[in-house]
Amino acid sequence: MLGVIVSLLLAVALWFLQGQRSGIRRNGKRLPRPPGTLPFAGNGLWFPQPRHKLLDWFAQVQPIVGFDTYEISIPSLPAAIVVNDPKNVEHVLKNNELFIKGDFFRSRSWDLFGNGIINADGEMWRIQRKAGLRFFSNANLKTFINEILPPLLADTKHDLDAALNNGAVVDLQNVLLELTTRLMGKMAYDMDMYGDLPFSKAFDFASGETTNRFTNPFWKIKELVFGARLRASIKDVRSFGRTLVAAAVKKQLSTSSEHATTKGRPDDSSMVPTTLQGNLINSLLDHLPTEELVADAAMNFLSAGRDTTAQSMTWTMYTLMRHPATVNRIREELAFLCPATSPATTPLPLSFDIVHSTTLPYTLAVFSEVIRLYPPVPFELKEATADTTFPDGTFLPANSVVLWVPWAMGRSTLIWGEDATAFRPERWLEYHDGNSTAVLVTKSAYENPVFNAGPRACLGKKMAELLAVYVIATLVWEYDFEEVLEKEKGGCGIGGKRVSQNSLTLPMEGGLPCRVKRRL
Repeated sequence: MLGVIVSLLLAVALWFLQGQRSGIRRNGKRLPRPPGTLPFAGNGLWFPQPRHKLLDWFAQVQPIVGFDTYEISIPSLPAAIVVNDPKNVEHVLKNNELFIKGDFFRSRSWDLFGNGIINADGEMWRIQRKAGLRFFSNANLKTFINEILPPLLADTKHDLDAALNNGAVVDLQNVLLELTTRLMGKMAYDMDMYGDLPFSKAFDFASGETTNRFTNPFWKIKELVFGARLRASIKDVRSFGRTLVAAAVKKQLSTSSEHATTKGRPDDSSMVPTTLQGNLINSLLDHLPTEELVADAAMNFLSAGRDTTAQSMTWTMYTLMRHPATVNRIREELAFLCPATSPATTPLPLSFDIVHSTTLPYTLAVFSEVIRLYPPVPFELKEATADTTFPDGTFLPANSVVLWVPWAMGRSTLIWGEDATAFRPERWLEYHDGNSTAVLVTKSAYENPVFNAGPRACLGKKMAELLAVYVIATLVWEYDFEEVLEKEKGGCGIGGKRVSQNSLTLPMEGGLPCRVKRRL
């Protein structure tokens, strides 16, 4: 019996040690470890914490190490480094075949994302990206802004008006998620879709639990005992994906049948109805060989399109509630779009050409500044397929993991200056030759990897920016928002701050309760 116990203890010790033994070197020496690294446990005590505390830990380490690459270790997980230098981030993002999602990522996210673009590498990733590029065409974005968004945003305003008339507290995060869900449903899948669908809650829960798999080395044991709700949630998410595909296929067949009745036997080009030609679901059906793959891809794009955009706008509105001077500056910029005598309740004459151009640089600067501080995907990781050496001389063996943390990089004084942690939209603007008109500053995507960069640069970047400028301008122009601070009503208390919940993206924990008033 004693021999069994000793063997078990030895196995556990070796299991812990594998997280601290690696071939990672720079100039023949081990890399520095972050403060608080412990024998055997390594950094394992930090990672199981609530995700917002882990992000703050990365942000606290960043000024200590500067641009220096450091090694982290978590029991049972592969050897890993964290890169902060934009040159090292560029090395990862430009070498798409060398750095992939890999088995470490997919083994933890497979249940939720399957073969979708978030998980995919190689040819499967290229096929889905090609389908996405077709969807995010300039013509589609113009239709999106000029035709699809206005009536849905009018419904959003109607809901806000109903709440303010009743004196109700509004969860602005839910309001914005409802808007982006309906937008993605209409444009991407040609169907009515609402934020209160059971799928939505199931996905939020599954996303949070999937995140825990990356930080808890004991996740398999935990889910074996307590994983019933996660399994049910994933089942609901995957079922909804199949529903999207089935509805699209049925509509295609129906339209094709109608065409055959009136025109005779259809040719291949008529199999996709004209009204859905630019829809994402049809693009995926065109490019992917099976409906199961289409369902995976559809759910991946839905998550990326509705969740991250709604969350980014939520953090923007939260920040504006705490910076009234910024609200006034946005309104001053918007006032140039209306005659001098127009009351504030006159709708803005917004269009694709206005929000797409340099007409509203300050509003876009505000959004850019917010997502610098609150990036919708706050940390990223990739797995090396082969041995590689980074620009700073760090040698990373094959199958090791590299992390970069936009949340921490967005607070780096080496990139953003001494006021890096301050909210200052003006850092995104500059003036030329005495011109009083501001011009938006372009930042390197490797210094500010909020939308990723290189071959995997975010397909929806332009859509997110157009939508955010349009929606933020409309809400700020027509309404006053006041953050609810009372804890009994969901507030964070006087002097408190709202934090993110556990997720692969950055939803606000507890939503964003606020009071709404129409501007007089």
